[in-house]
Amino acid sequence: MKKLLVLILAFAMVVTLAACAGTTEPSDTVSAESTDTASETEDEPDQEPEEPAVVFDKDIRMIVPWDPGGGTDTAGRALVENAEKYLGVKINVENISGGIGAVGLAEVVNSNPDEFVLGVLHVDLAFMKAQGAYPFDFNDFTQICNINSDPSALTVSADSEFQTIEDLIEYARANPGDVKIGHSGTGLLWHLAAAMLANETGVEFTYVPYDGSSTGQAALMGGEVDAVTYSGAEVSPLVASGDLRVLATFTDERMDLFNGEVPTAIEEGYDVSVMTFRGIGGPVGMDPAVVAALEEGFSQMAQEPSYIEAMNNRGLGLMYLDTAGYEALCEKTGTDMENTLDMLGLLAE
Repeated sequence: MKKLLVLILAFAMVVTLAACAGTTEPSDTVSAESTDTASETEDEPDQEPEEPAVVFDKDIRMIVPWDPGGGTDTAGRALVENAEKYLGVKINVENISGGIGAVGLAEVVNSNPDEFVLGVLHVDLAFMKAQGAYPFDFNDFTQICNINSDPSALTVSADSEFQTIEDLIEYARANPGDVKIGHSGTGLLWHLAAAMLANETGVEFTYVPYDGSSTGQAALMGGEVDAVTYSGAEVSPLVASGDLRVLATFTDERMDLFNGEVPTAIEEGYDVSVMTFRGIGGPVGMDPAVVAALEEGFSQMAQEPSYIEAMNNRGLGLMYLDTAGYEALCEKTGTDMENTLDMLGLLAE
């Protein structure tokens, strides 16, 4: 009996060894993975969670170079409402107005790059220095990100004979100087927008400046001018009420503000893209790591529902661009504006 048990045990051992020999390939695979894991564990001991590249140790100042309540102020304040959530510190907004924005912007330009002083930068930096109205332009700032865009909208009264942008251009071509276009001031953005359309189409307009968009729109409805080139956001209330009609927007894509129903000038064959935009910048010489940390924080703030709601409530367009995209936008706009000013004879000597 004992001999039988010994034989049975011996047979079982042989079978087990044979089975193990038949599973060599999977065993090797598992062994390789285990070896790699073990090697990685040995080479890379347990690590603590990575600390942020930049830790802000005090609140940040952000200058709005205009009075409270305007579009620039609204965009800036709404954006940084959740700053502490993403940066660990607050961003305190200060309104420093005067000199068509130059006083507040000078505060940013002249700040120490290590002091965390930022500003809400406006499109005016693309053309005011070229006219001698500002001592600085976008190149005098560290550009961090863009947060807003509001394209120009070629707008007529609801009862205008011009039903399309083509109608207006054809009339202007046949009657040089007869088409009067209202804008926000000589050498300012909406004047330059109308001039860019004239340059693109080879027609001649008469430009009529007004103190503000509300005054210009009243003049449009009163028949003093044939069209205006204010932003879509500025004309949208009177478009919604049926008093005004937009012929085309000067942007790459149709505006949601008009339910995507208004064509762009580009769609109609006129390569004109002009928009006001607002971004965040600081003094020249900021640490690139700080700029990257701020850009990342702002990109998250720009996705907050409270920010989106505030912008939508004011009819302000949402357009977030990272540092590279913002720099490219500033450079292109500066070139376009300078060329247009040159054409108008408005470049400073």
